[in-house]
Amino acid sequence: MKNTAEKSGLHPRNRHRQRYDFSALVATHPPLGEKIAVNTWGDTSIDFADPEAVKALNQALLHHFYGVAHWTLPDGFLCPPVPGRADYLHHLADLLAEDHGNSVPTHCNVLDIGCGANCIYPLIGQAEYGWRFTGTEVSEPALRAANAIVAANPGLQRSIRLRRQKLDNAILNGVIHKNEFYHATICNPPFHASAEAAQEGSSRKQRNLGQKSSAPLNFGGQQHELWCEGGEQAFIAQMITESVDFARQCIWFTSLVSRKEHLPALRDQLRELDVAEVRIIDMAQGQKQSRFIAWSFMDKGTRAKRLTKPTA
Repeated sequence: MKNTAEKSGLHPRNRHRQRYDFSALVATHPPLGEKIAVNTWGDTSIDFADPEAVKALNQALLHHFYGVAHWTLPDGFLCPPVPGRADYLHHLADLLAEDHGNSVPTHCNVLDIGCGANCIYPLIGQAEYGWRFTGTEVSEPALRAANAIVAANPGLQRSIRLRRQKLDNAILNGVIHKNEFYHATICNPPFHASAEAAQEGSSRKQRNLGQKSSAPLNFGGQQHELWCEGGEQAFIAQMITESVDFARQCIWFTSLVSRKEHLPALRDQLRELDVAEVRIIDMAQGQKQSRFIAWSFMDKGTRAKRLTKPTA
């Protein structure tokens, strides 16, 4: 795809609104240079169908913009697009700022549901806003990989801690401990409802990239990252149900919602609960439209009080 001068759909604070400066990125992360070539439109770029090229680009972006010098993934795990992940965090920061005198609070504790092997949200969020993160993960290999990233980068252990979700079929239960308080949760839920649907989605992506079905996916993804019983809507619905038990321990519960047709049912579910406010935050990355849903059991005054001082 031809690069544009500015990715205007991204959040104004997103560091990736401009086209990639490959010279600067290679200066920070020299191995990226081996993956750069001139594409069909005469632009310097990488082959986004090549998983190793995508991984090298992520390594360069994380190092250059966020100070994460050591970042790698086991083969086959989800390699997320950094600009879109950063957008979620910037829009979440704006949501928190509304209850904090329109300034982004820097003392927040954020719970990342399903941090994955990539640990991408904590890595970006701690660099951009100084937030502290607790990342949860059901996969032991993913958790080991994420812990290795945290351990390899000096200073991250002060702001990122990771926990294994040991309870079957639980999301918040078992990972939010008694007396803990979070200013927000974030979540990128499994999208597909079955292994077959995930495979079809992968095959469609490969066709769009002009690849054979046997080719490795450029962004990868393990089973727990790609699908769950009932898919995205069922996952978020369960998260909403569990959030009732932690209504006083978190200001904003949030989750990405890939399909907007899932929103009416989720809104209906929230209306049946004692929820003070529900927000739908729209985002855009290029031609892709995305959004996250946010709900809080606290009224605005209570939210403001909980955001006025750091929480232990």
